[in-house]
Amino acid sequence: MRLRLIATGLTAALVLAPAAANASAPPSASAITFALLGDTPYGDAQRAVFPQLVAAVNADNKVRIVLHAGDIKNGSSTCDDARFADLATLYNTFEDPFVLTPGDNEWTDCHRTAAGGYLPTERLEAVRRVFFPNPGWTTGGRPMPVVPQSLDPRHRPYIENVMFVRSRVVFATVHVVGSENDLAPWAQLPGGDRPDLRLAEFEARKAASLDWIDAAFATASAAKAAGVFLLMQAEPLGTPGFADIRARIASRATAFGKPVILAHGDEHVYEVEPGYAGVPNLTRLETFGDTATAWLRVTVDPRTPTVFSWEPIALS
Repeated sequence: MRLRLIATGLTAALVLAPAAANASAPPSASAITFALLGDTPYGDAQRAVFPQLVAAVNADNKVRIVLHAGDIKNGSSTCDDARFADLATLYNTFEDPFVLTPGDNEWTDCHRTAAGGYLPTERLEAVRRVFFPNPGWTTGGRPMPVVPQSLDPRHRPYIENVMFVRSRVVFATVHVVGSENDLAPWAQLPGGDRPDLRLAEFEARKAASLDWIDAAFATASAAKAAGVFLLMQAEPLGTPGFADIRARIASRATAFGKPVILAHGDEHVYEVEPGYAGVPNLTRLETFGDTATAWLRVTVDPRTPTVFSWEPIALS
């Protein structure tokens, strides 16, 4: 299926292009399997092991896409360009399309002295430059076309928020990170926190995130999709940095009525929570973190009632 961006008034929605034969795929739409990672490699020791994880994923004949829930490094390692370049090269050794949503360790937390004392917004631009070099395309060994939110004139910076449709499911990455989604002060920044800049960044990105969540569910409804898969770095709790995003996901998932997965990392614990935020069809799926030896193999099959299934995989 092909997608295009339609912007009308204060809303933007992704809908199936007229060239698509039908608004929904036939009931026999085939399944697809992908690898779900997060918070890895978490430090130099895991960086050394990570090629073995890449080899295992590449050797899995079922896997067709690799999704990473952010935090490409730990919070105490440097945020310099050399590290970013090394990790981008490493991720490109995945043979399948590689889809990344940023985490807090690669930009929000780079104000920390141990991370280099960087201005976080400057590092965010570096993340976009290095890990999203061709907006509208994934990285990895076989780049895949995706729809970036940057096509919306109101949200041009957000090339990292992307959407695609596979096996009658709408996938969307949403840039939501730890450290209270950038509300936590940049306390170790040389010269001190810059609250005006930090809060402006937070508000703009939150507005983009809310619109992108709306677009994902609008696309799913227009396509008569079997499900929605949202990927972000941090769990959207009921705290100030996340409350609006949590409420929007719950509202849209309730209205959609079909299976929705909210996948994230950040807490480094594989965890499954059905009925998330009180919504029966919404499941929170937290992937493994702080490890280069475990990942989740996730399968999407629109012919099944639950649509989504997964299994933990550990390197032997």
